[in-house]
Amino acid sequence: MKKLNLFILFSFCFSIITWGQANFAAIDSLIKKELPQGSEVGISVYDLTARKTLYTYRDTKLSRPASTMKLLTTITALARPDADEPFRTEVWYKGTIEHDTLRGDIYVVGGFDPEFDDEGMNALVEEVITFPFSVLKGNIYGDISMKDSLYWGSGWAWDDTPSSFQPYLSPLMYHKGMVKVTAVPGATRGDSARLSFEPSSSYYTVTNETKTRTSSAGKFSVSRGWLENKNNLIVSGNVENRRIGDVNVYSSQDFFMHTFVERLRNKGIEISNHYAFDSFRSDSLSICMARWECPVQDVIDQIMKESDNLSAEALLCRLGARATGKKQVSAKDGIEEIHRLIQDLGHDPDNYKIADGCGLSNYDYLSPALLVDFLKFAYSRTDIFRKLYKALPVAGIDGTLKNRMKQGAAFKNVHAKTGSYTAINTLAGYLKMANGHQVAFAIMNQNILSAAKARNFQNKVCEILANHQ
Repeated sequence: MKKLNLFILFSFCFSIITWGQANFAAIDSLIKKELPQGSEVGISVYDLTARKTLYTYRDTKLSRPASTMKLLTTITALARPDADEPFRTEVWYKGTIEHDTLRGDIYVVGGFDPEFDDEGMNALVEEVITFPFSVLKGNIYGDISMKDSLYWGSGWAWDDTPSSFQPYLSPLMYHKGMVKVTAVPGATRGDSARLSFEPSSSYYTVTNETKTRTSSAGKFSVSRGWLENKNNLIVSGNVENRRIGDVNVYSSQDFFMHTFVERLRNKGIEISNHYAFDSFRSDSLSICMARWECPVQDVIDQIMKESDNLSAEALLCRLGARATGKKQVSAKDGIEEIHRLIQDLGHDPDNYKIADGCGLSNYDYLSPALLVDFLKFAYSRTDIFRKLYKALPVAGIDGTLKNRMKQGAAFKNVHAKTGSYTAINTLAGYLKMANGHQVAFAIMNQNILSAAKARNFQNKVCEILANHQ
């Protein structure tokens, strides 16, 4: 009798454990029938409302996360008490102003604002020229002491430059360290296209090798002499209609400072010396001339909606700077903070590999289970979830999910971060099932050369989850 009771109890417990998996047999079928041969996938699904695991498939298997790595960076940063402190760029001077002359030095202090653009640059310049001087007898310094001198993340591909998604990192970023080029066809076939550039700066030169409506000119492209670290923009190829391209520029801090000094001169400030770089040390004689601030939510929106690598690395650097309180922080300082949260969530940080903040590194390795635990943690903290959720791309509506899941139960329902890299495609975020329960999920496709097939697989998994009663 005792054995029979134990058997019944075991059978009952087993049925409870397997019930959830059985209800998602359609996902098992997808894996068997639609996962391309030679590729792999890991899946984790958790019911946030019922607080239970709904489905797992190789959920602890290590995988390269691509841009879903940005979830860990963002959630860790938002968990800090000072999470709402804005990114700041400041201009200070040391010296005296007498008879229309500033005798002293000007410092531009970088706070790694990844969204600093023409509006910010012009605002700083306009504030500086309100001070009663038109001649500078001294130097202009850029302070880039916030971080170390490594301008790329560990494991980033050297030949991804001059792509704009891999900028040269610096505490003084301007226009995301890139130039946007717009080409418009000329008046007649064979003419050079008309080019415009954003932002405008003499920091770079331009060679126009385009041809209007001339197919033999080849594909439209924007590049530069990146192997020689040159900023000679080369725009070439056929321009049938309006075309847009972009390219990163070498040495982001020089791009910033060159443009800053150039615009001061354009406003009538006489500057005898060029700029240099040095650390600013505040004292009783230091005067703040200008300050530009960027709300953290703006940066989070860029990280999530547009999968902006620069914004994620800036957030990682700031995370390290806030945690350590030191100068010359490295990516490792920010990564240590992510490791601490991993440990707080019950995982061993040594079981994973994190090399950067954005997922561009070839060295990053996470698991679906870890991603879901970060999503669960964010959901449990209203202050974090509110900021994260509104920044996530919405299926069929905006961001990197704008052209996905444009119909069905997943449409406008899935709020998730995408990840895409060569042979890697990932998706992690939230959705609501038909029974009203909120779900956190992670899908990590690996070794899959067709991004379209991976996205189609993920879309179907989300549709199955969204239709679940």
